Parts: sequence; structure tokens; C-alpha cells
Amino acid sequence: MPYQVIVSFGADREYEFAVHDADVAGLTKDQARAWLAQEFDVLECTPSNPMGKVLVLDMILNVAKYGGESRFQQAADWAKQFARVTAAALDRPAIRVDVKGFVVG
Repeated sequence: MPYQVIVSFGADREYEFAVHDADVAGLTKDQARAWLAQEFDVLECTPSNPMGKVLVLDMILNVAKYGGESRFQQAADWAKQFARVTAAALDRPAIRVDVKGFVVG
């Protein structure tokens, strides 16, 4: 199944990534979550949940936020990997990561 991952930082600031089956082949949800967790730590993200439990949606939103818009503007390897692991973690054909609204839809 092809995936479309859109990362939005506001109006007219959306970055779209097409993720193909071959891009996620062999990538498990656990591996995707591990990459997000690693980036969450590297970027020194702040957990959204005061209880300290970090859900995959929180990791996706915070990694996008703390990773910064410039990484998505450049559509470099990091942004492509983010789209790839987000697609693998959520396994939905269309994913919208709204950083400004702090919601994944």
C-alpha cells in the first residue's frame, strides 16, 4: 500500500512525502518506534504526558517539532526517514502530522 505523509507547520508550510511499499518493506512497527524514540532523545524532546509515558503519536509530533521545519523543507534523508518510520508505525495510507495544531490525522 502506498503512503502519503504530510508534515504541516502552518498554512502554506506543508511538506509531502510519498512512501512506497519498498520503502517500508522489512521495517517493523517496533523498529519504527525505536527510531522515533532515539530521535526523541537526541533532539531532547519534552514529553507531552506529565506521567512520563510517551505514546507513538507524541513521539511523531515532538520529533517533527524539535527536528524543525528546515529538515522537511530540504526533504533530506532525515525527513524521508521520518516519513518512512511514521508510515510504518501508523500503517495508514494518508497521514497528516500537524505540528502547529499538535495533532496527527
